[in-house]
Amino acid sequence: MATSKDLPDVGGFIRDLRRNAKISLRQLAEQAGVSNPYLSQIERGLRKPSAEVLQQLASALRVSTPAMYLRAGLLDDKEGQGVLAAIAVDPELTMAQKQSLTQIYETFRRENARLAEATEAAGTAETAEKAAATEPATAPEAPATVAAAATGPVTPEGTPTEAVLESVAVTEAGAAPAPTTA
Repeated sequence: MATSKDLPDVGGFIRDLRRNAKISLRQLAEQAGVSNPYLSQIERGLRKPSAEVLQQLASALRVSTPAMYLRAGLLDDKEGQGVLAAIAVDPELTMAQKQSLTQIYETFRRENARLAEATEAAGTAETAEKAAATEPATAPEAPATVAAAATGPVTPEGTPTEAVLESVAVTEAGAAPAPTTA
């Protein structure tokens, strides 16, 4: 997790974003749905905002919520959040450029995650198909009495075809009922 020496405090981060966006403290407070004095205290480091307030401020400042959470110390720097935070605080970029870069980055990450899931699902299905293809088919065995009594042509394995057909019919339909007399 980032230390306070690595990153400016969340209040200073919010103040910098607000100034770069050229919005007054009152305007941001109104857009975020917080009071003007409360926002002033956050910017001066006197108050630590809740996750909900950070989300409202991120929305009003058009910054990704994870970037705001990262700056506040609510998230560890993993899964690319450092990239979002770096974009958000880069003084060389305009707000429109920051928004565009953030959207592009998040789109790429979503697409990569979707492709990884699809590849994993395809790999799982392919493995199952290969396993089914390599396993020997387990056909029901013909009763010995039927195979011994059968006559006629034989299959390539040497099993009489009548016996094969009869054993399949018996296995699938069950034994034939005895004829009834009227």
